Amino acid sequence: MQYGEWLNIWLEDYVRPVEKQRTYESYHEVIRLRLMPNFGGCEINDLDVGEIQHYITGLLESGNLRTGKPLSANSIRLIFSVFRNSLRRAYNLGYVERYIGDKLELPKNAATEVICFTEEEQRRIEKEISEMLGRRADRHKLNGIVICLYTGLRIGELLALEWEDIDFENGLMTISKTCHDGKDEKGNYIKVIESPKTYSSRRVIPLPDGLLALLGEMKEESKSNYVISDSKGNTVRVRSFQRSYELLLKRLGIPHKKFHALRHTFATRAKEKSMDDKTLSEVLGHKSPVITLKLYVHSLMDHKRKMMNLVSGTGKDD
Repeated sequence: MQYGEWLNIWLEDYVRPVEKQRTYESYHEVIRLRLMPNFGGCEINDLDVGEIQHYITGLLESGNLRTGKPLSANSIRLIFSVFRNSLRRAYNLGYVERYIGDKLELPKNAATEVICFTEEEQRRIEKEISEMLGRRADRHKLNGIVICLYTGLRIGELLALEWEDIDFENGLMTISKTCHDGKDEKGNYIKVIESPKTYSSRRVIPLPDGLLALLGEMKEESKSNYVISDSKGNTVRVRSFQRSYELLLKRLGIPHKKFHALRHTFATRAKEKSMDDKTLSEVLGHKSPVITLKLYVHSLMDHKRKMMNLVSGTGKDD
């Protein structure tokens, strides 16, 4: 059996029935654009781990098919996962004599990189949003940025959040769904609501008093069932919200960071304030504190350096 033939079987029989539509679509694109042209014609038992590794590593230098520039870390991790998962399933079903996926190595530069806002940048963002609220009709969109800075929500979780998910009496926020941009039968862009990323992503977050008060003000003015809406009460798609975020950073002269940096910023500030790993892990919706610690240990280096200087007497206690 050729690897391309197996990839089609794996995608339709083992991915589509159990994974979210968005995951299926991502895998489909990787297979169509990446794996089929380069490995689809190979006999599955003749696949060479060295050739696959060379291909994956090469994506760091000129992996973008359109620009020839290095491929993003997320894209490389996705391609890496398709290789490993498809080969593991083929081995478990007896289609290949040995499993070579565990011999593949994810390039170091493709590992998850934690980028967050500095405290000064965060203050500027919050100040700008606060001062603009009286002048802008789409203030609910901008408030979503503040919500993420103090809860660590993913963008899909934020935009799927409804007022019924906020327990104002007990100060709790329930995360039970997420969303992404999709298209309807006519090709129009729509917001697709789905279950959370993982089981652990279902969680209840205690809200700090200041954020609870902000949400109360937003609810009084809201014309929508959704917490984040536009000036007319219409639902907000992911790309639209990302664009508002990008324009805010540009207006402030803050270097561009992906929206996920807001989540990383929350986690980093929480660790700086000595929140324990288990609590932070549950708030973020991670499977375990080990994942949380692995992600954020390096982002705290500046904080650790400050603490070490205080211990040695060379630092300034603010």
